Amino acid sequence: MAELTFTKLNPESHLLLDQPLLRLPVELSRKNFKLAAVHVEHDKKHLLGALKVTANDSLSGKKTPSETLGSLDSMINRMKNLKRKMEGFHDEEKTTHRQARQRLEHLHSLYQVPSLADAKYDEWSRIRLNRLLADYLLRNGYSESARALAKEKGIEDLVDLDVFVQCHKVEESLRRGSIQECLAWCSENRELTRKTNNSLEFELRLQQFIELRRKGLLPEAQQHARKFISSTAEQRNPEVQRAAGLLAYSPGTRAEPYRSMYSKTRWDFLANLFLKTHHELFSLPARPLLHLALSAGLSALKTPSCHSIYASSSSNASSTTTTVCPICSTELNELARSLRHVQHNKSSVEQDPIVLPNGRVYGRGRLLEMSAKVGLEEGRVKDPTTSEIFDISQVRKVFIS
Repeated sequence: MAELTFTKLNPESHLLLDQPLLRLPVELSRKNFKLAAVHVEHDKKHLLGALKVTANDSLSGKKTPSETLGSLDSMINRMKNLKRKMEGFHDEEKTTHRQARQRLEHLHSLYQVPSLADAKYDEWSRIRLNRLLADYLLRNGYSESARALAKEKGIEDLVDLDVFVQCHKVEESLRRGSIQECLAWCSENRELTRKTNNSLEFELRLQQFIELRRKGLLPEAQQHARKFISSTAEQRNPEVQRAAGLLAYSPGTRAEPYRSMYSKTRWDFLANLFLKTHHELFSLPARPLLHLALSAGLSALKTPSCHSIYASSSSNASSTTTTVCPICSTELNELARSLRHVQHNKSSVEQDPIVLPNGRVYGRGRLLEMSAKVGLEEGRVKDPTTSEIFDISQVRKVFIS
């Protein structure tokens, strides 16, 4: 019964890490629908107005029949363009629905796995591991490697390739000192970011102002500020006032905050702000999913003694033990140092436990055997972790209550 309980699979706990897998298609569908609605509303308003004007001019005789036909042809061409845009949105919607269906099927298959020992669980876990690796590669700019991995493993619909490729292009353009790509992204997603009162577009316009001031183009900088910055004074008054102060300080100033505003490190700030805005908009975690999974696994295995100076042979040269604890291994010990350890409700205790004067507990038989192997005289025992030697009379028996 204990073994059955241990190997029983709890799908709900496994899927906590996979929430972004379903959230992103929903956010993409929402964005696609809103963009389509904006185009329809914009063209509808234009066409109804143009149709009304054309009809009135035709009835009043202000336009000849040929001019009226020309106006109608223009409206028809505009509607054809709208149709092509709607077809593009429809294709994107079909792609999003296909991805959502594949992801639902992938997650639903976990509920068909009876236990952790089942071979189907190993297969499902390998697919998730490949997804996490592809996500990590995409977030670090290795788009082609991620694409090749997804194609080889047949998980293209389970990986957000296009979203991260576009995100990386905009991020890299900002780090190179180019704003246009990010401004285009803001314009495309303005309807979605407006409700969150996000500062990304304001910071981009401020950077444009800074670059104009850096080049000494004061009239252009003032015109730009009146058009894009002054209008936000009610919401961002401190930032607007600092921007106005730039007009009085040259790029070589040492006065703060103007020195920092002229600094080239602002481009990294803008790139990080874009990443934060992008991930929030599409409900993506700020950290790679691989890091989250690894942190959860390390915390589950970590114990208070893992980072003790007496932890194991990997961190203590005088220790005579070898450990199978992954946290105490050379590869993972430093990586897990800053993580918390979990509260373990069950403990494994050796047979016939005894406690040494230093408070460490071992099984009596194993301790005597190891002490004899290192050549200690009878009646003496050695702590295999700290290498301290004690008289057997100092050892006390432990009773587990």
